[in-house]
Amino acid sequence: MNDSRDIWQFVDAKQEPLIALSDRVWAMPELCYAETRSAAEHAAELERQGFRITRNVAGIPTAMIGEAGEDGPVIAILGEYDALPGLSQEAGIAEPRPLENGGNGHGCGHNLLGAGAMLAAVAVKDWLARNGLKGRVRYYGCPAEEGGAAKAFMVRAGAFGDVDAAISWHPASFCEVMPAVSLANTRIDFTFHGRASHAAASPHLGRSALDAVELMSVGVNYMREHMPGDARVHYALLETGGIAPNVVQARAKVRYSVRARDLAGMHELVERVKRVAQGAALMTETRVEPQIISAVSNLLANDPLERAMHDVLQQLGPPPFDMADRKFARAIQDTLTDQDIDSVYRTVGEPRGDAPLCDKIIPLDAPRNLMRGSTDVGDVSWAVPTVQAHGAMMAIGTPLHSWQVVAQGKMPAAHKGMVHVAKVMAATACKLLTDQALRDAAKADHAARTARHPYHCPIPADVAPPLDMARV
Repeated sequence: MNDSRDIWQFVDAKQEPLIALSDRVWAMPELCYAETRSAAEHAAELERQGFRITRNVAGIPTAMIGEAGEDGPVIAILGEYDALPGLSQEAGIAEPRPLENGGNGHGCGHNLLGAGAMLAAVAVKDWLARNGLKGRVRYYGCPAEEGGAAKAFMVRAGAFGDVDAAISWHPASFCEVMPAVSLANTRIDFTFHGRASHAAASPHLGRSALDAVELMSVGVNYMREHMPGDARVHYALLETGGIAPNVVQARAKVRYSVRARDLAGMHELVERVKRVAQGAALMTETRVEPQIISAVSNLLANDPLERAMHDVLQQLGPPPFDMADRKFARAIQDTLTDQDIDSVYRTVGEPRGDAPLCDKIIPLDAPRNLMRGSTDVGDVSWAVPTVQAHGAMMAIGTPLHSWQVVAQGKMPAAHKGMVHVAKVMAATACKLLTDQALRDAAKADHAARTARHPYHCPIPADVAPPLDMARV
């Protein structure tokens, strides 16, 4: 399929209801594993569009699969819809103005991510039916990308077992094939158990769990000097043992996020962090219980799929932003620092320009200064050949996980960017559905990469999805 204009017409025909879905989800921001209303909106739209729906995938109430088509290859298009805490923000305003103090907000653009992925899936469904072609397209409604690793649980449950290839995207400042670079990541809770006592009358009888947490922090901080430069370790206190300083704290809990370049490096670093925790327990005569909450793998690249998606991007060109879009983007840029804007240009290997919105396609071989995060798409990429796009929908320089993303999330530029990247994903899916050679090349590339390091889900078999994570 060399000419993608046919499938783009199907995207244009269905954009209005999917833009409306994105806006509805923007207005009901829900945290990981608690996306009840957002998931219901996605399921209802899938039903309206004629998909066969499987709910409660991998035992996750907010995970779903919508399938259309018969027989033939199976192409998965991945969507997300979880929000972030503390990023409530009014839309269309270039200054911090929360709708709810301390409320949630779609500061990573997942309202657009889910709706844009579904728009692509709907277009492919209609295209298959109109042309009488065999093949199945699936929309995977994936909750809890923000730290919950739902896709890893879905992979572990076999939800991708018969998929030929997977496609996804993420909101960004520029249009490009997303580089397959991320860090493997484990989130692990350490609960320390001590002994309560009167801190003044009988301090010698107490054993402080809070002391153990603090000593663990000291030990991990010293360890940072002696770990790989691209590894990361972060932590958050979950329980401190109460608010009374005259009671020796009998229980305290800390959550660590341990990241490394690949799964092997992550597992090694997790074991080192565990030993630090054990040392802190020994020093305080307490007991420590580690518990893995979630984990994700690093992303695997796929050269044939990346070239196919890049060809579509070049054919399509950048999104059709207008002067009003650029004016608001300029107002958003005025709230950013030079470092914010420079950082994004360095990430895509481009010299800094003056355009407030993307007006080019980033070359596939651009020299980059990549910034590494973590994503549960990594586990999908180990299970099946996977490719992702960055879709331009925000002012150049906008940092993710910021109020500025939320402020732009319902603007016309965001809608145009969402429709644009839906065309990219839909056309890439159609190429895969009609080109056996492309599917074979993608699978051969995937097999070569996984042969060197066979995939093992980083989440132990006895760990269930942390469905109450948003309430921690």
